[in-house]
This record gives sequence, C-alpha cells and structure tokens, in this order.
Amino acid sequence: MLKRALPALTCFLAGFLAVLAAPTSVRAAGDLAIKATELEPLKLGSKESDYAMSVKEYTLETGKSYSLEISAYGYKDYDFAAEDFFRNIWIRYLEAGGVTIDTPVISEIEFEEEGKVELVFVPIRTGTYEFKIEGLEEKGMVGKFVVK
Repeated sequence: MLKRALPALTCFLAGFLAVLAAPTSVRAAGDLAIKATELEPLKLGSKESDYAMSVKEYTLETGKSYSLEISAYGYKDYDFAAEDFFRNIWIRYLEAGGVTIDTPVISEIEFEEEGKVELVFVPIRTGTYEFKIEGLEEKGMVGKFVVK
C-alpha cells in the first residue's frame, strides 16, 4: 500500500514546494517599520451644523499603517459605525483621553459628549467599506474607506 501511495505523495509534495517557491504578485503596499501616516482628521459636528462631517472618503493601501483622529464637538450623540471596515483592519491601538487601549476588535466608537479618539490601524483586505453615524445617515453623515 505504501508503494502505491508514495508516487502520489511525492507528486503532491513537489507541487506544494513549487507553489511555495513561486514568486507572488500580491504584496502589501505599506511598510510597518515606518511611522503611521496621519490621515485628515474626521470632525463630527461644527459651529455651523450638528450634522457636519469634515471628510466623506478616505483612500488607503493594505499593509500601511495609518492614524485617524476622530473628534466630536458634543452637539449630538455621535455613534461612529464601520463594522465591515473594523473587521478588515488590524487595530494597533486606540487612544482616548490620554489612555491607550490595545484591543483586537471594536464595533463602533460612541461619543456622548465632546471628545476625540485616535485610531491607529493597518488595512489588511482591499475593498470599499462604508462608515456612518448611526441614526444620522439621512442627514448626510455617511462616508467610505476605499482600501487598495
């Protein structure tokens, strides 16, 4: 039985090793050895409008480290939701109120009053991911992350 299985196993191993040795064209664009790229801050609310949102679209690259500051002016409760995006990034850390939070997963960032949070992350999968302020979508508080 071993004599019959040996040629198949040899063929499988040769194919497997060929796949491992083959150059691949899929590579991450970023370099994690350098400082995180600071994105334009996302500001929720303004003196002119409770429903202002400073940025509607971010373009990112996989494998590159980014820092995003999100701030709320305290005029409304702002629940920043980006569930699909959060599932497709590696969260390096969050920083809020002088406290650094190391967490692998978040589902939303909730502002009940004026404040800001810094999210440092690395996109790991390409795609277009929506973000929104829950309950205020009809007021135009929606945007997207485009990851290439």
